Amino acid sequence: MGIVQRQGLRNTLISYIGLGIGFVSSTLVLTRLLTPAQLGLTSVLVSLATLAAQLAAFGFASTALRYFPYFRDSAKGHSGFLPLLLGVPLVGFAAVAAALWAGKSFVLSRFSADAALLGPNYPAVLLLTLAVLLLSLQDAYLKSLFHTGFSSFLQEIFLRLYIVGAAGLFWRGYLSFDGFVLAYVGGYALVDVLLAAYLLAIGELHLRPTRAVLRVRPLRELLAFGGFALLSNLSGTIMVTIDALMVGAKLSLAAAGIYAIAFNISTALTLPFRALYKTAFPLIAEYWKEGAMEKMADFYARTTRLNTVLGCYLALGLGLNLDFVYGLIHRPAYATGTAAVLLLLAGRLVDGITGVNGIIVLTSPRYRFDLVFNAGLAAAIVVLNALLIPRLGLAGAALSNCLALVGINLLRTWFVWRTYGLQPFDRRIPLIGALAAAAGLAAWLLPVPPSIWLALLLRGGTLTVLYAAGLLLTGAAPEVNALWAKGWARVTRRA
Repeated sequence: MGIVQRQGLRNTLISYIGLGIGFVSSTLVLTRLLTPAQLGLTSVLVSLATLAAQLAAFGFASTALRYFPYFRDSAKGHSGFLPLLLGVPLVGFAAVAAALWAGKSFVLSRFSADAALLGPNYPAVLLLTLAVLLLSLQDAYLKSLFHTGFSSFLQEIFLRLYIVGAAGLFWRGYLSFDGFVLAYVGGYALVDVLLAAYLLAIGELHLRPTRAVLRVRPLRELLAFGGFALLSNLSGTIMVTIDALMVGAKLSLAAAGIYAIAFNISTALTLPFRALYKTAFPLIAEYWKEGAMEKMADFYARTTRLNTVLGCYLALGLGLNLDFVYGLIHRPAYATGTAAVLLLLAGRLVDGITGVNGIIVLTSPRYRFDLVFNAGLAAAIVVLNALLIPRLGLAGAALSNCLALVGINLLRTWFVWRTYGLQPFDRRIPLIGALAAAAGLAAWLLPVPPSIWLALLLRGGTLTVLYAAGLLLTGAAPEVNALWAKGWARVTRRA
């Protein structure tokens, strides 16, 4: 097994462990240790720092992945590539940091209701921006070197456990809240130091600048690609950070904290989709290379059908059992995000059901349209948030996210169908949806026992049995029937 395959398997395992730890820590642990306003502050700080770091980086993390093969020569220190990779973004950071500091009064005026909480911690935005920037650049450099396991571990597992530990120290009174914020930022800085130490240990921390770097590829070419990557990366960053910023600014930091938990709960729906996309990306790229459009059409239809089966089940399972999830939190304020969770689940479900349309566009000859779609999605979320948050509160932010996801995926699906004649829907898709809706309705109509654990078992069990039976009896998803037949054959052989 090659290094890329080993790293891929290792990263997949780390990602799933990290997602599980992240869900438990953010949804069930931090909500007990921090108030909604305190949790909202950390969410706003991270969102501001992530956006600022993207601007400062000027797309150079993506530039590293694209151009490092031209510089690769460990004996020559990769022709001074690492100093260039760090140098341009650090110049960008100086400009962004100056703008953030000059705009401090403007930012605080946007969060006027919580200026007393955000103001003393505003300098943390600058420190966190630098830490996030260095983290993204070192991570890109390590990916280029095919050394990704340690970086993934630090980001997905170590950092999350560290933050929970710092929150525990604050809860027990060993840290003030301002001290917790500094410890929070320090976690990112610690990851930066550990990554630098790892690069030194493997002999890849080449920090001596050299003019040879400018002879390998023209700087103008690197900057041009970085500018394009900046637009693409910035669109993606806005999609996952703007909600928290706009909720915090238009409502309160407490509302931002409640929304952050609702957003985290809804991410559980995306786990099977993410697993599928890891396989889909290289496979679809191979189909384009071979010109195998029939294979691509079949894969497109099968993955859409599978996403529909899993997505409907998980969305209904989460939606029906939100009382159970919020019951574990033990802070009633967070339960006000229930409507937001349901709307976010609806948007993410459509995003999954529409299948791999985004990957098809990104790997196609018209890959630049992916930037158009991502930019359109980011702009739609911003505009809809501005319109709906003042009117509907948290539900407005979630509805904005939902409408934007539905709209952009309909456009992507139409674009793939119009341009390449590919569309993944047949009569099975509405049938699967109808079976899921019927099973979900039956589970919802059941009398709810007083115990949240019994309610979970009753509703979850009813949904599972009815939905699985419907799929097997109708044959709406041949993959489910095949899996059942395979499992039944093993049972009968053992018997």
